[in-house]
Amino acid sequence: MGDRWHVEVDRTVCIGSGMCVNHAPQGFRLDTARQSHPREGELDANERVLAAAEGCPVEAISITLVDGGEPVFPPED
Repeated sequence: MGDRWHVEVDRTVCIGSGMCVNHAPQGFRLDTARQSHPREGELDANERVLAAAEGCPVEAISITLVDGGEPVFPPED
Protein backbone atom coordinates (compact mmCIF):
# COMPACT_ATOMS: atom_id res chain seq x y z
CA MET A 1 0.00 0.00 0.00
CA GLY A 2 1.29 3.49 -0.87
CA ASP A 3 1.57 6.62 1.20
CA ARG A 4 -1.48 8.54 2.34
CA TRP A 5 -1.35 12.33 2.44
CA HIS A 6 -3.12 14.93 4.54
CA VAL A 7 -3.76 18.02 2.39
CA GLU A 8 -4.52 21.48 3.74
CA VAL A 9 -5.04 24.88 2.14
CA ASP A 10 -4.30 28.01 4.17
CA ARG A 11 -7.23 30.14 3.07
CA THR A 12 -5.71 33.22 4.72
CA VAL A 13 -2.95 32.92 2.10
CA CYS A 14 -4.93 31.55 -0.89
CA ILE A 15 -5.51 34.14 -3.63
CA GLY A 16 -7.95 32.01 -5.63
CA SER A 17 -5.79 31.68 -8.74
CA GLY A 18 -7.35 28.29 -9.49
CA MET A 19 -4.03 26.77 -10.49
CA CYS A 20 -4.57 23.91 -8.02
CA VAL A 21 -7.86 23.03 -9.69
CA ASN A 22 -6.21 23.19 -13.12
CA HIS A 23 -3.39 20.85 -11.99
CA ALA A 24 -5.54 18.47 -9.93
CA PRO A 25 -9.30 18.90 -10.35
CA GLN A 26 -9.82 15.60 -8.51
CA GLY A 27 -7.93 17.02 -5.51
CA PHE A 28 -9.16 20.61 -5.18
CA ARG A 29 -12.22 22.78 -5.67
CA LEU A 30 -12.90 26.50 -5.43
CA ASP A 31 -15.79 27.78 -3.35
CA THR A 32 -18.00 30.72 -4.36
CA ALA A 33 -15.43 33.14 -2.90
CA ARG A 34 -12.74 31.49 -5.10
CA GLN A 35 -10.98 30.00 -2.07
CA SER A 36 -9.38 26.60 -2.58
CA HIS A 37 -10.42 23.54 -0.59
CA PRO A 38 -9.09 20.00 -0.79
CA ARG A 39 -11.82 17.65 -2.00
CA GLU A 40 -10.71 15.20 0.70
CA GLY A 41 -8.58 15.79 3.78
CA GLU A 42 -6.69 12.56 3.19
CA LEU A 43 -5.86 10.90 -0.10
CA ASP A 44 -3.43 8.51 -1.71
CA ALA A 45 -0.11 10.04 -2.74
CA ASN A 46 -0.71 11.67 -6.11
CA GLU A 47 1.67 13.41 -8.52
CA ARG A 48 -1.00 15.84 -9.72
CA VAL A 49 -1.81 17.00 -6.18
CA LEU A 50 1.91 17.47 -5.52
CA ALA A 51 2.23 19.46 -8.76
CA ALA A 52 -0.68 21.64 -7.63
CA ALA A 53 1.03 22.35 -4.31
CA GLU A 54 4.35 23.09 -6.01
CA GLY A 55 2.61 25.35 -8.55
CA CYS A 56 0.61 27.39 -6.06
CA PRO A 57 1.82 30.97 -6.56
CA VAL A 58 1.53 31.77 -2.84
CA GLU A 59 2.41 28.32 -1.39
CA ALA A 60 -0.95 28.04 0.36
CA ILE A 61 -1.06 24.23 0.05
CA SER A 62 0.67 21.92 2.50
CA ILE A 63 0.93 18.16 2.32
CA THR A 64 2.01 15.87 5.14
CA LEU A 65 2.16 12.10 5.49
CA VAL A 66 -0.85 10.73 7.36
CA ASP A 67 1.38 8.25 9.17
CA GLY A 68 3.90 10.28 11.15
CA GLY A 69 3.07 13.78 9.94
CA GLU A 70 6.32 14.30 8.01
CA PRO A 71 6.08 17.12 5.48
CA VAL A 72 5.84 16.25 1.80
CA PHE A 73 5.38 19.86 0.67
CA PRO A 74 6.77 22.27 1.42
CA PRO A 75 9.79 20.12 2.21
CA GLU A 76 11.79 20.72 5.36
CA ASP A 77 15.13 22.42 4.80
